[in-house]
Amino acid sequence: MMKNLFATIFVWVISILSIFAQEEYVSKVWVADQGDGTYKNPIIHADYSDPDLCRVGDDFYMTASSFNCIPGLPILHSKDLVNWTLIGYAINSLSPEDHFSKPQHGKGVWAPSIRYHNGEFYIYYGDPDFGIFMLKSSDPKGPWTKPVLVKEGKGLIDPCPLWDEDGKAYLVYAFAGSRAGVKSVLLVQGMTPDGTSLVGDPVMVFDGHPDNPTVEGPKFYKFNGYYYIFAPAGGVSHGWQLALRSKNPFGPYEFRRVLEQGSTDINGPHQGGWVETPMGEFWFIHFQDKGAYGRILHLQPMRWEKGWPLLGQDFDGNGVGEPVSSFKKPVTKTHWPVITPPESDEFNGYTTGLQWQWHANPNINYGYPSGNLGFFRLNCRPRPENATNLWDVPNMLLQKFPAPVFRATTKVTFNHRFNGEEAGFIVMGDSYQYISLKQENDKLWIKVVRCKDARKGGAEEVLFKQEISNNTIWFRIEVHDGAICRFGFSENGRRFKVVGEDFQAVPGRWIGAKIGYFAVRDGIINDAGNVDIDWFRVEPIN
Repeated sequence: MMKNLFATIFVWVISILSIFAQEEYVSKVWVADQGDGTYKNPIIHADYSDPDLCRVGDDFYMTASSFNCIPGLPILHSKDLVNWTLIGYAINSLSPEDHFSKPQHGKGVWAPSIRYHNGEFYIYYGDPDFGIFMLKSSDPKGPWTKPVLVKEGKGLIDPCPLWDEDGKAYLVYAFAGSRAGVKSVLLVQGMTPDGTSLVGDPVMVFDGHPDNPTVEGPKFYKFNGYYYIFAPAGGVSHGWQLALRSKNPFGPYEFRRVLEQGSTDINGPHQGGWVETPMGEFWFIHFQDKGAYGRILHLQPMRWEKGWPLLGQDFDGNGVGEPVSSFKKPVTKTHWPVITPPESDEFNGYTTGLQWQWHANPNINYGYPSGNLGFFRLNCRPRPENATNLWDVPNMLLQKFPAPVFRATTKVTFNHRFNGEEAGFIVMGDSYQYISLKQENDKLWIKVVRCKDARKGGAEEVLFKQEISNNTIWFRIEVHDGAICRFGFSENGRRFKVVGEDFQAVPGRWIGAKIGYFAVRDGIINDAGNVDIDWFRVEPIN
């Protein structure tokens, strides 16, 4: 009995330490905090697209677009705006369930906003095919309510609420031209105080034609008696940030450009949100589209000049801010440690690591953690019918690229049972490349496979193939400058062999390239093989 008690205590301690270690994770490949009272941009070199944030007391909370990746709507926490940790997600599946049981690349959750009102956190997001949704929670770690459809409509995106001092509420939103057939305009509409539905007619408050095309992603604020709408324009890669202001929520609004690339190398600095700190400072977080690395996050100082915000620094004196590459950190009341979102994973816990997402709504048949057994098991699921590549495979366990240069190594054991079963370590995007173990003709093979234009039905090409006897293998992917990926393997964990060809990673549909795992098989059987993932470690390239 005493032995069982000690075993129980040991498991409990390991579990607690695992949680603590995850919360205190510090990346080995990208840390923005310079340790001398300054920070460098980006503050997160990972794909947290369309960020928005709010402050509650001394705490800051941020969310971002997640599109078809599940769990979705990541929730990040910080006390200094530089060091962020991932604390959870607001949604565990997308509706309609059947629709999102298959990868719906680029669909799902677009450009959310997060606000705190009357003791509750609210998130609004647009699904371009179904409408505007809202969900809420009293605790940012969850649980969150199921999304409520606030306004049905195809092409309605980028909503942001505002609760006024007089008890009235409003919602600003935009259009996705691909669905609505119109774009580059912003609408404001009245909203019930409970935030569940809209009232009255929508009013166009801004038309971006012709000088501010593709205006979208609006964020609604009230400050010093003015209603402000912050909105990006000019497109993701080369756009700029606008600020609009009015004494009336329905306008008319005057506007000006408040952030642009200017003389810097930060393309398209826009789409984000601002906060005031407890110490009275103002800061703006936005993304930069960096191709295969996704939409990475930057932090800009912000100040007010004659009722208008200026973001970053006005290096050329034209009255428009430009992004800073480094700056002094925000002043805080208390010490907040250096911390980053998790990357490496020993798979020793009882829950799936927060860094991992599926390409579609998850199914218990895809895989599961093993707790104190110390691995994550990924089952070989049938390839989709008539599939020429992995584009439509839902059971991909993936995470974001964490830095411009890094090395990811993993140890796996492939429990293959039948011909046609395959487990791989992949860099996924519109094109992809992977290294895998596959059983063919009753033999085990290690392969490197590339697929160009997977989204358009491109066929897979075998770059390397070698018979192997050991079903426990160490895989390695090195990501070099420019997202050039190099694949290798080892049979003993010490000597690695580079195989295949270098691969130029590319983004997926509105997301950056991702790295992780898949396990598939030909046809359905009642006891398919699987792969046990022992660990995944991100380190600098020596």
